[in-house]
Amino acid sequence: MKRLQWPSRLPIDPYILLLLGTVGLAALLPARGTAADVTSGASTAAIAFLFFLYGARLSTREALDGLKHWRLHVTVLACTFVVFPLLGLAARGLEPAFLTHSLATGLLFLTLVPSTIQSSIAFTAIARGNVPAAICAGSFSSLAGIVITPLLAAALLGGSAGGFSADSIVEIVLQLLVPFVAGQVLRRWIGSFVARHKKVLGLVDRGSILLVVYVAFSEGMVRGIWSQVSPGQLAGLLAVEVVLLAVMLALTWYGGKALRFDRADRIAIQFAGSKKSLAAGLPMASVLFGADASLAVLPLMLFHQMQLMVCAVIAKRRSRDPLEPDEVTPEPAAATRTAVGTGTRSG
Repeated sequence: MKRLQWPSRLPIDPYILLLLGTVGLAALLPARGTAADVTSGASTAAIAFLFFLYGARLSTREALDGLKHWRLHVTVLACTFVVFPLLGLAARGLEPAFLTHSLATGLLFLTLVPSTIQSSIAFTAIARGNVPAAICAGSFSSLAGIVITPLLAAALLGGSAGGFSADSIVEIVLQLLVPFVAGQVLRRWIGSFVARHKKVLGLVDRGSILLVVYVAFSEGMVRGIWSQVSPGQLAGLLAVEVVLLAVMLALTWYGGKALRFDRADRIAIQFAGSKKSLAAGLPMASVLFGADASLAVLPLMLFHQMQLMVCAVIAKRRSRDPLEPDEVTPEPAAATRTAVGTGTRSG
């Protein structure tokens, strides 16, 4: 958790700078020909390995225990796959006056992808929320999204998702779900190794996403897609996404309060229910949109960077909120400090 507390030291996540640098590299040195085939295959393998690690990390017992908190998980899933898509459909009304067709399509796709896992857990822990619930909510959302996102794309995007077919779902399942299940099966033997090398394997997480970004934007440069987007259109897209994130952050927080969740649960709902996964969205976009994936994932990349920065600030402020009466345990001062410190490091 210590390495994730960047807001107090840096105004921007260094990983965001790496993402921007990767886009710049793709613009200057895009992969072509044989190099494009090699990098594309490598990105597919990297994402499969990423989801294998997800499966190896998630404790089956934690997942089963998390099912008991079904109201929270249903709330997060409803935010991710119902409320978000409805807002995405509403944003189609801004086309073509405010958004081009390609950007509006990418924005709608953004609203269909599942929630994040790592950052939801990290921010929930920093804010002193329900970390086990965040672990399960993010994991359930990612697994559900492997099937739900392509189906929603078929229903809502139609011909815009040019690569969509029954084969697309099979390809996504083989690339994401099968490695996850394999990780779960092998967790008995490799789980302790994965737990001991979290920092090293975390580099695999981020490195695989950078590779997918490079492949997608390289293809966009080779095809000349970026000449179709002006700075003004990008500014308009960013403004729409600011509103989208603000609405979801407000709905998840005050909606959780209206549903009578306690503070710790509302924190988990807010961070898991208002965020979108770049790791899951990128490979899905490459399958569903094919050669047009680079422009389709642009809204998701912008939203990903924005949600990290905004949620980091919110998590920092929530960590200073006074605990609610039912969260305070009548223990000696020293014991209480130890318990709180241990809880903050979990996740």
